[in-house]
Amino acid sequence: QVQLVESGGGLVQAGGSLRLSCAASERTFSSLSMGWFRQAPGKERDFVAAISWSLTNTYYADSMKGRFTISRDNAKNTVYLQMNSLKPEDTAVYYCAATTPRRTRIWLINEYDYWGQGTQVTVSS
Repeated sequence: QVQLVESGGGLVQAGGSLRLSCAASERTFSSLSMGWFRQAPGKERDFVAAISWSLTNTYYADSMKGRFTISRDNAKNTVYLQMNSLKPEDTAVYYCAATTPRRTRIWLINEYDYWGQGTQVTVSS
């Protein structure tokens, strides 16, 4: 069982930046593909970004391209989401997720087996 713990959320003004972190308990973290999703009140959970276990592939939702960057540090069992130029519509709970290498469509929510509890990001106008 993979345990995921997100951190780094908070309140920021529009145009500001935040870096989210997700620490994984799994010793074989380097073999997991990782993703970030977000859920705003009253809305479905949406894809934000993902990075493959091999580091060769990263994926972003269209509205995040050029503003968000996903990265990982396998030595620290941690995946990051750097969020720049934040907008009020980025306000949501952000979730980290993990899946095994056999899952390749890592931009899809159903590909993920493990989820964190989420961290709140609030962007004020």
